Amino acid sequence: MRVVVVGATGNLGTSVLYSLADEPRVESVLGLARRIPNLTVPKVEWASANVVTDDLVPHLRGADAVVLLAWIIQPSRDLNRQWMINVEGSMRVAWAAKKAGVPALLYASSVGAYSPGPKDRRVDESWPTNGVSTSYYARHKAEVERRLDRFEREAPEVRVVRIRPGLVFKKEAAEGIRRLFAGPFFPRLLANPGLINFVPDIENLRSQIIHSYDVGEAFRLAIVNEEARGAFNIATEPVLDAKEIGRILNARPVPVPAQLARSGARISWMLRLQPVPEGWLDLSRNVPIMDTTRARTQLGWTPQRSAGEALLDLLEGLRTGSGLDTPPLSPATSGPFRIR
Repeated sequence: MRVVVVGATGNLGTSVLYSLADEPRVESVLGLARRIPNLTVPKVEWASANVVTDDLVPHLRGADAVVLLAWIIQPSRDLNRQWMINVEGSMRVAWAAKKAGVPALLYASSVGAYSPGPKDRRVDESWPTNGVSTSYYARHKAEVERRLDRFEREAPEVRVVRIRPGLVFKKEAAEGIRRLFAGPFFPRLLANPGLINFVPDIENLRSQIIHSYDVGEAFRLAIVNEEARGAFNIATEPVLDAKEIGRILNARPVPVPAQLARSGARISWMLRLQPVPEGWLDLSRNVPIMDTTRARTQLGWTPQRSAGEALLDLLEGLRTGSGLDTPPLSPATSGPFRIR
């Protein structure tokens, strides 16, 4: 098999590459990215492509599967640019795959595509995917889901798989995650579990996370299983709330009013003290808890790391400044005055 991974240099893309490198049925992988990295992975060759402006068909011809991961979260103040890459760019890849005769398209969706749902029970992949209206990330994920519905009707010959993970963590992505969600003023000392004494306890803030390498494995299994179609929820146990995080970190949950936390996020974003607006808090408080039965039974997928292990892995990466030699993940991409 030959696989093309579009958006191969980020947190999830690098994990997919490593999983495919270990898969004997995959003979070669083409990693497509706007900026070619120095990272070397077995079986992987690199090419540069812009999903918004470049002709993608020549890159995709001859592939047995295309993995669509290209997505940006920053700059959070330029929603037009985000829309063009996240929504229009994603669908340009999809239609290019059809034109190139690729039989399978695998898209990295998200728990963020789901409409608000319950926190006290689990929902399967049939839960509506209309997003959370105050989150630009959720709106974009939901829009791609809607457009993929149309794509599947008009291109039934393409096997479409939608992987919907929770929050995706790994140590090697720590510097990239810090830039995207914490900003240049985040002190590494705060990532030391021994110094974390309090955890904010915000109403309805319960989240599912997953280690990036476990998501990479889900993509690998879906690629080689030609019967796999549709959506698959991907998350590990336990569900994280203030009480559970406090147990993992030996820290005490402290109640924080949701409106106060939301106002703090809004003000600090407007002052450019941190890079994400309050919609991210709305997203975390409103998305449902996912049932992962379908991925476990139909793909044979089993996460190898717990939520606690994934969280501690990320904290270690933040504390040590870990990264990979790709533009999104390299520590060299950071800078103390990079506040845009």
